[in-house]
Order: sequence, then structure tokens, then C-alpha cells
Amino acid sequence: MPIVKDPLAGIPAAAPSHPDEEIIAALTARPAHDWVVVTGAGLSTDSGIPDYRGPDAPPRNPMEFQTFVGSAAARARYWARSYVGWPAMRGSRPNAGHRALAAIRPGALITQNVDGLHEAAGSHRTIDLHGRLDRVVCLDCGGLYDRDWVQDKLTLRNPGFAAACAAEELDIAPDGDVELEDTAGFEPLPCPVCGGPLKPDVVFFGESVPKPRAQAATLAVDEAGGLVAVGTSLAVMSGLRLVRSAARDGKPVVIVTDGPTRADALADYRSVSRASAFLSAWAAAITGAPGRAKTAFTL
Repeated sequence: MPIVKDPLAGIPAAAPSHPDEEIIAALTARPAHDWVVVTGAGLSTDSGIPDYRGPDAPPRNPMEFQTFVGSAAARARYWARSYVGWPAMRGSRPNAGHRALAAIRPGALITQNVDGLHEAAGSHRTIDLHGRLDRVVCLDCGGLYDRDWVQDKLTLRNPGFAAACAAEELDIAPDGDVELEDTAGFEPLPCPVCGGPLKPDVVFFGESVPKPRAQAATLAVDEAGGLVAVGTSLAVMSGLRLVRSAARDGKPVVIVTDGPTRADALADYRSVSRASAFLSAWAAAITGAPGRAKTAFTL
């Protein structure tokens, strides 16, 4: 399986364009519902879920879509790794950034993450651009299944497999699986309706975002007055195109992340703060909570 190459490797992080207080003043000059927010893996790192392209992220080798669909052995290997990693992913909890966005209530929230933590934090009108790990889909009949139900069935088919892996020091990957050396003998679960192959309902590398979901994200950006990208390098085209669309229409673009992005040249405002800290300050400025950011700017 190919290692995910970082298209931003070697590019230094952008400098902040303004102090955070001034950026937050620009955000609060508009009602929160006028903004669309696009989030990435950098928002979930504080919940213990690693990212692909952060400063300390090791090289990753996620399974590509064509490999998954083209090989029963590859699917068994993937499901073995996902089976062992699912309890840790399921046990992750929203962090301060997720909770802040739920309090901000932007007009739309588009996330590239597959962990479901925005909804768990109470956000509404969330577009899960790359799908959700807590759903499983049949590639033949399209049936949808709950991930916990699938996990229980996998346990029955593979008794003792998780216990055999317990002694290994395993790190969870951004998409919820783990690096396992030995997956021999693991039996995936076929679709209980048609017997077809099951796949987590997420967009794999090399797979396209479903058209209705991509259209919903595009419409949300079209209807917004401005766009905020938080915790994302925008290395994947599905997120980058949304920023490009907003910039092309002359809408203000705010980018908040501590590494470089593919859209830094399009940003009207650029912060290099941690996602959770910035979002917490924005939420405080809106709600008037103690410690709110001082916004003595007229914009």
C-alpha cells in the first residue's frame, strides 16, 4: 500500500496575517450564521485522534479504494485492523474546539473528519464530507449498518483475535484502524442481506465524494457570506475546492491551522493558533463568556 505523500512537504508554515483578536473581530462583525466552517483532522487531535499531515505525523499507509474493492485478502486485512482500532475511535470524545463550534452555530459546518465528534458535541447541519466511521455500507446492495453491530458480529466470527493483539503496542491511525503485522485468518463479515462486501461508510483515498454530499457542501458555501477553514491543510481537493469557490466569489476566507495549507495565498485572514484555542476564543467573543477575546476593532 502506498504511503500518503504530503503535497506540502518542505513548505514552511505561513506567518499570521493579523493578531487573533483582530481576526475574531472580523468574524464577529458578521452574524455567526453567515459563516460556513470547514474542519479537518487538526481539530480532532486534541481528542486523541492523530492526523495525516501534522508536524509530528508519521508517514501513513492507508488502504486505497481500488485495493480494497479489488482483493478479498486486502479487505480481510483492512477489517482486521479496523476491528482492533474501533474501540479506541469509538471511545474518543469531543474536545473544546468541537464544543466551541457547537456554541458558535455557523450557517453550515462541513467536516472532512470521519469521527462524528461534531455531532456528539451538539453541532447541527453538519455535512460529513468524507463520511462516518460509525456506519458501514454494502458495496453491492447499498445496505447501511451500525458499526457497533458489525463489531459484535466480527467478534463472533473471530473469537480471541482482539485478545491476541492486546499485548502489542498499537497506535490508532486517523481513520480508526491500527498497524497490525499479522492479520492472517481474520474473517470479515459479509452483507447479511446479499452477501456482498462491507466497507466503512467513509471516502477512501482514491475514492470520490458521493455527488449529493459534494453538492450539499458546494451549496452551503454558495449560501454563506464567508468561509473559515480550521485544522486542515486543505491538501485534499474536496476541501480545497470549497475554499477556492469562496475566494473566487469574493467572500472573505479565514484559515486557522498551525501548519501550511494549499490555500494560504487565498486567505484574507491567517492564524497559526491551535484550532481548539482559536475556536474557544471565537465562541467566547460571541457568547460573552468570561475570558472572551477583546475586540476593540471597527471592521
